[in-house]
Amino acid sequence: MTQKKAKKLGLKQRYALMTRGLDWETTYQPMDKVYPYDTYEGIIINDWDAWEDPFRLTMDAYWKFQSEKERKLYAVIDSFAQNNGHLGITDARYVNAIKLFLTGVSPLEYQASRGFTHVGRHFRGAGARVACQMQAIDELRHVQTQIHAMSHYNKFFDGMHSGPYMHDRVWYLSVPKSFFDDARTAGPFEFLTAISFSFEYVLTNLLFVPFMSGAAYNGDMATVTFGFSAQSDEARHMTLGLEIIKFMLEQDERNIPIVQRWIDKWFWRGTRLLALVGMMMDYMLPKRIMSWKEAWEIYFVEAGGALFEDLSRYGIKPPKFAELATREAEHISHQAWGIFYNYTHAAGFHTWIPTDEELDWLSEKYPNTFDRYYRPRFEYWREQEKAGKRFYNNTLPMLCQVCQIPMGFTEMDDPGTISFRSSTYKGETYHSCSDGCKEIFDHEPEKYVQAWLPVHQIYQGNCGGADIEDVLKWYHLNLGADNLDYNGSPEQKLWEEWQAARVRAAG
Repeated sequence: MTQKKAKKLGLKQRYALMTRGLDWETTYQPMDKVYPYDTYEGIIINDWDAWEDPFRLTMDAYWKFQSEKERKLYAVIDSFAQNNGHLGITDARYVNAIKLFLTGVSPLEYQASRGFTHVGRHFRGAGARVACQMQAIDELRHVQTQIHAMSHYNKFFDGMHSGPYMHDRVWYLSVPKSFFDDARTAGPFEFLTAISFSFEYVLTNLLFVPFMSGAAYNGDMATVTFGFSAQSDEARHMTLGLEIIKFMLEQDERNIPIVQRWIDKWFWRGTRLLALVGMMMDYMLPKRIMSWKEAWEIYFVEAGGALFEDLSRYGIKPPKFAELATREAEHISHQAWGIFYNYTHAAGFHTWIPTDEELDWLSEKYPNTFDRYYRPRFEYWREQEKAGKRFYNNTLPMLCQVCQIPMGFTEMDDPGTISFRSSTYKGETYHSCSDGCKEIFDHEPEKYVQAWLPVHQIYQGNCGGADIEDVLKWYHLNLGADNLDYNGSPEQKLWEEWQAARVRAAG
């Protein structure tokens, strides 16, 4: 007797059973008690079944797809390490971009994983829960593969030895950390607007595409391969981000003003965070692909313009401060590098004055502003350094209460004047760096008065002591190795010895 073979399920049936088929209605507890957080933000959902999963991916298909990508990625990472790939990069200065990425961006992947895990629990719609679960796993994979891809550098270069402490304590890393802390302490719909839409859909290309291209151009094949491996995940996340926005907008027209306010807020917070990326592109890559301004034009002005034109049929307008952010693209990378040049003695990576060739490249890319406002500054600092007066700022800067960036950015229409705003709440004065950050503070002052500001914490004696050496030790930085100017650093000396040895070996 032959056993009848079970009929194989079609993709559509399997998807339905493994996602929507896992849904249930509670019986002994009301649904509002089981899912207490998906209504208080004011978002009205009339039909959770209208959620469309962009990729219709089931968990078994997900594991198969990702494991194949993993095999290819780790083959390249192993090859990079076995062949001493760190010797093939253009210049050891490039590794400082890796340090900033690894300490500033990689922990955000883990924060995103925790955030999606949390909000996925709190949606009563099965489609949204499954989508959040998939993305939570993606983000966890990203932090792991980023650390593995770049861990080879940790064997040979300084500043990558204590990521968890640095993420929680170092002053400039509070900028990306506070972005995700803010998102994760918001409601579930605002979290998705912040991360899935504003960050993943509107701004992620500004982070990943130029940085991965820069890695390729500078000989860092391990990081490039990680970027390619993550790109298909990012494409899925971007599509999900757009689906989330459209889902909320199509459910009820009363959702529109709430969503618009979140888009305005998180776009501005994202642009402040990406100031670090602009600095990396214009100053930290020895061989550059494009300027920050060019990347902004391509990935926000052109691509973002088309996106918001599409969303206008729902009543959504471009982010409130988009025009200001576009004007800032002329200035922000230079001003950010100036801040880090001043405070590199308190950072976990090195800075330097660009070479003449690099200054000429910046003049070409920023013909309207660089020679007028920034080149004279860098040339003056270089002269001071040659005279043995390399400048380090030993004062503590005021920080923006919202984005936590030192108040070093200027008014965009007047680059000689520091941009400075203030708000009063319960008799106390709070400072912000821009109209965008002030508006965010004024809408939710009770939230932002609780911000953990690194400079304030130092003044309060919560960071290891009153002297800068005490604070740097509390940061877990190795003084004289991780910090200070690149020129004269142990890293520069070691790099030059390696290159000399390669020349001798080549005959």
